[in-house]
Amino acid sequence: MRLDFAQPVLRFSLLLSAISLSACGPFSSDSGNSSSSGSPAASARTAPETKYDLANGCYRLQAQGSKGFVGQSGDAWVGNAVAAKASSFYLKPTALAQYLLHDTNSQMLSGQAGAIGSVARASDAANWTLATVRPGQYTLNLSSAGQFLAAASNGALSLAAAPTIFSFIPATGCKAYPEISDDIDGDTYRGQGTDKPVIGFAEVHTHMAMGHEMSDGGKLVGPAAGGTMYGQMFHRFGVPHAMEDCKDWHGENGFRDPEALILDMKPLTMHETQGWPTFVSWPAYDSQLHQAMYYKWVERAWKAGMRIMVSEGTNIAALCEVGRAGVLRPDADCNDMSVGIKQVKYLFDLQNYVDAQEGGPGKGWFRIVSSPAMAREVINEGKLAVVAGLEFANLFDCTVTFDPLGNETRGCTKESIDKQIDEVWQLGVRELFPYHDVNSALGGTGIFNGDALNLVGFVGTHQFWKTYDCADTGEGAKYFYDAGAYMTTAIPGTGSDPISSAVIGLLQGPAPTYPADRRQCNSRGMTDLGEYAVQKLMKKKFIIDIDHAEISIKQKMLDMAKLQTPSYPMISAHGGHGGISLAQAKEILDNGGLIYPFKPNGKGHVDFMKKLKPIWPAGKPMAVGYGMDANGIADRAPPRGAGSKPVKYPFTLFSGPDWGDRYAKAGIKPLRVKLQTIPESGKTWNIDEVGTAHYGMVADYVEEIRLEGGQEAVDALYNSAEAYLQMWERITNR
Repeated sequence: MRLDFAQPVLRFSLLLSAISLSACGPFSSDSGNSSSSGSPAASARTAPETKYDLANGCYRLQAQGSKGFVGQSGDAWVGNAVAAKASSFYLKPTALAQYLLHDTNSQMLSGQAGAIGSVARASDAANWTLATVRPGQYTLNLSSAGQFLAAASNGALSLAAAPTIFSFIPATGCKAYPEISDDIDGDTYRGQGTDKPVIGFAEVHTHMAMGHEMSDGGKLVGPAAGGTMYGQMFHRFGVPHAMEDCKDWHGENGFRDPEALILDMKPLTMHETQGWPTFVSWPAYDSQLHQAMYYKWVERAWKAGMRIMVSEGTNIAALCEVGRAGVLRPDADCNDMSVGIKQVKYLFDLQNYVDAQEGGPGKGWFRIVSSPAMAREVINEGKLAVVAGLEFANLFDCTVTFDPLGNETRGCTKESIDKQIDEVWQLGVRELFPYHDVNSALGGTGIFNGDALNLVGFVGTHQFWKTYDCADTGEGAKYFYDAGAYMTTAIPGTGSDPISSAVIGLLQGPAPTYPADRRQCNSRGMTDLGEYAVQKLMKKKFIIDIDHAEISIKQKMLDMAKLQTPSYPMISAHGGHGGISLAQAKEILDNGGLIYPFKPNGKGHVDFMKKLKPIWPAGKPMAVGYGMDANGIADRAPPRGAGSKPVKYPFTLFSGPDWGDRYAKAGIKPLRVKLQTIPESGKTWNIDEVGTAHYGMVADYVEEIRLEGGQEAVDALYNSAEAYLQMWERITNR
């Protein structure tokens, strides 16, 4: 159903529907030395051999033929300066073979209308593309102008159709372009061979591209839940652009912030909108609609030992519709498949961007992998293996709507499912959720929120949930994760006021009645299309996450998996939404699958280990990764609270108390982790005070685990990437 936001009452009903709504769970309240700016230290280098070698280096620009240098004479740029008067430029990559030329006055060499000048803020007018003429000699093209940097015989610099050939001469004294530092001393470690077990941890549930709107932020395409999520995982012009003031999205002083309006139902709640470099109000562990996975923060986590990261394209169409109305972005794309696929493509954009920062194609630490063998190769090189996935209700466009008699209209067929399975596989997607927060043509969602999601489901399907009493009360000793939820019989927050009455009128009658004293599970089981889709996913060898499926559907999927030879492993990555019985949890583990906790802090990690131990397969090393759901419109882990052993900065990873000799024997050198700091503003993040405010705090989370659980807990974390790879290999090698 296309929602008509010209109807203010219906808009209000959707705002109500978003209370406690999450893309993946309930909203809750719960490199070596760097310069001060976070870019690699600007220092002298050897002469570049390729156009990629210039990345983050310090150079003077010398014109071939005249042998004059680029420098300044008064207010003008010239191309005939002597070496002693030459300007030193820090070359900040914006893409492969594209650079900002950043000088010691924090200005960038730019061109416009044929003239050469300077700009203080990066733009297309300062974005130069290099082409190799011969080794060590290059032309500089300004694509925005369609012209080249040229030095005349009299030394004048200009934009011209005919280029001058330049060389880059290593220099000193550059001022680095602003960037976030990882605040880690030392290099991360490599593997011991592709045939050796991986030492590292697995993050099995993120939404890194949620919030990204193209690399320059110029075109709204919808990944940010209709424009509600502010901030980008990267920007070609760096952190000053990716993480700047959010007032254009969230309003002056944040008065239009969808988090306050939609999620908290507290209109006109204000927040400081400035991001870089002060970060006064965001990111924060309980700030759900600001970017928390800027790539430099992910880099800090990788250096600390993260070796597997699963990142899903995600969306909730109803929330997206609300969001794009609330932040005045009516052109935002809200189709689940379209948005999810765009987010996956952005991961490849990031891969190329990181390659540019690290010196050329394939050299970056961020590598998207399509097989466990490829993942092992990447990890052995000391890099991060990224698995692309999809998580939303209308997988393969399998929408469902119901008429008043209960007859359903489906948005997909077996043929369209086959086609889209092949398409997403070809794209590089390897992990899928068959189910999410709303009923679909594949079957029923696992109920974990009894109010808001029911109304969202009604908006999307024209039908409220039909339920049954969850077995064994839905909670207690027979459940690993509680099933279902207690339901109300009215729209959340409504009463006898005129607006509530109007909303109920739009629904063509009162909200359904449910037993108030018993947890309710979803009566909609797996459909014939659902069974077909799951069988096809197993045949294609996708990693299947069972979270969000109705608990009876989870059992159906496990039964289908057992019929495979050998049994098909499945994963529960972030809290088992909809419930998992104790018997189901044991079956998942016994079949080679995994259960990892949802957004834990150090104490949560240790508590989950205790919960897992009674059903953990005998003889297998304990492995506990995590699914943080970062950028999934969900809170991240809060501070551990009073009484916990404090994290003391700086701290050391891989050596010292509770680390044992495992890491030293593997050749892993100690890493010194410092307090995350923005020198430009003095902003710091102490995990004891702010929790997992952003993804860079994962390094600090490791220290929390050590303090809370000692060596056993640390080893379980660093076993988790290997456990994930072994599960994936059981799926692939069949």
